[in-house]
Amino acid sequence: MTIILGLESSCDETAAALVTDEGQVLAHRLATQEAQHRPYGGVVPEIAARAHAEALMPLVDAAFTEAGLTLADVDAVAATAGPGLIGGVMVGLVTGKALAHAADKPLIAVNHLEGHALSPRLADPSLAFPYMLLLVSGGHCQLLRVEGVGQYRRLATTIDDAAGEAFDKTAKMLGLGYPGGPEVEKAARLGDPKAVRLPRPLVGSGEPHFSFAGLKSAVLRARDSGRFSTEDIAAGFTAAVVDCLIDRTRLALDAGGPVTALVVAGGVAANQAVRGALSDLAAARGLPFIAPPLWLCTDNGAMIAWAGAERFRLGLIDSMDVAARPRWALDPTAEKARGAGVKA
Repeated sequence: MTIILGLESSCDETAAALVTDEGQVLAHRLATQEAQHRPYGGVVPEIAARAHAEALMPLVDAAFTEAGLTLADVDAVAATAGPGLIGGVMVGLVTGKALAHAADKPLIAVNHLEGHALSPRLADPSLAFPYMLLLVSGGHCQLLRVEGVGQYRRLATTIDDAAGEAFDKTAKMLGLGYPGGPEVEKAARLGDPKAVRLPRPLVGSGEPHFSFAGLKSAVLRARDSGRFSTEDIAAGFTAAVVDCLIDRTRLALDAGGPVTALVVAGGVAANQAVRGALSDLAAARGLPFIAPPLWLCTDNGAMIAWAGAERFRLGLIDSMDVAARPRWALDPTAEKARGAGVKA
């Protein structure tokens, strides 16, 4: 049995976990930064980096205590090396390098997106390649054909905002607090999704990519009109996002070739409306629908440890001079999507 220590620090959650290559989570510790960022309505990179530096080693120590293990017991150290806020990524990667060097253990530099992409296999060991993945989070919105560890074919990406980013900015516009996604979801449950007519960018166009900037602007106009309740705007916004996600996912399933399952991962995968609509689409296509448990959808150390275990099994380890990366595409061969600021 192989044991991997995983470290995550790419955005506003610091985490350390110990996971085996058989999918057993021996320990998982996480510290959120919600209180630090709430006054600003979003993540402040400098505050995030400092918080990671303060929290990471105590979390590592707590994880070892929880599992009854020491650093000498692990087979490798996996750390997020990007993409993400570069200050936080550097904190985690440098810590991972130091621990690996001190214990003479291999280092595995993990792409944060690969952590999300492979996390469903931690949740469901029977999930086989290739599967269709909707990776939907605060920073990314992509459809990928996951063909193997390190083997990803990107079928769609966002040409402006990611879905999670749109949720967070909508929450801020509506005065719903931080973190935005869960607050919008709570408000939407109390509203009428048909009360506010909001656009569905690119739906029905045949365009494979996502766009949420126009929807966000429409939310602002609806708010400023004074004609609608906060709950109705939240419900209308959520319904519009779901329609966009389902339309694009349907196109990807048509174009991507046979797959074993439809899978969702990333922070927005915790949204129950999104899960429900994807489950219905999978059922209509005769595919299993797999979504990790809610705690595994948001950023966490277990997914990084598991991605490390998957890579370690194939002999994919990294040198100590590997660099932190603010951007890191899962499919570097994908054709560049149109639009300024495209998030690959």
